[in-house]
Amino acid sequence: MLLRPSLKFVKLSYILCALMAVALGVYLLATVQPFPHAVYLFIVPVILAFFTLIRHIQKRMVKITVLGDRLRYEAGLASKTTRTIELVKVQDVTVTQSIGQRMVNIGDLSIETAGSTSRIEIDSIDRPQQAADHILALARAQRAEPGAPHPGNP
Repeated sequence: MLLRPSLKFVKLSYILCALMAVALGVYLLATVQPFPHAVYLFIVPVILAFFTLIRHIQKRMVKITVLGDRLRYEAGLASKTTRTIELVKVQDVTVTQSIGQRMVNIGDLSIETAGSTSRIEIDSIDRPQQAADHILALARAQRAEPGAPHPGNP
């Protein structure tokens, strides 16, 4: 199972940048005598597309992978952070959704574990409740296995 942040809003931003550029082009073609330097208006959608590209790259550099009995969190491009957690140590999985996120079925996932750095968060994933239920079911199954170590027992 692989969890990544959703690109729904990033794709929407790309579409809005393209629509803005097309609208500016139609305006310039339809205007008999556009004002001088009107072509510089295209800088606005280009700048917005650049910031969207940065956000796109940031979202693609975060992921959670469930590998058998472990959960691996990876984030970063130039410098990378990797955190591996045993599923038996997962204590709580929380889903937080704003009204806008609920409308498009995305949400923020927070995984609580036993230990000093006890929280992993990943923002704006698709179908967050389904992912949370799956992670909790896997953690429950790991704790139920006869050979699996139980939290609090040496």
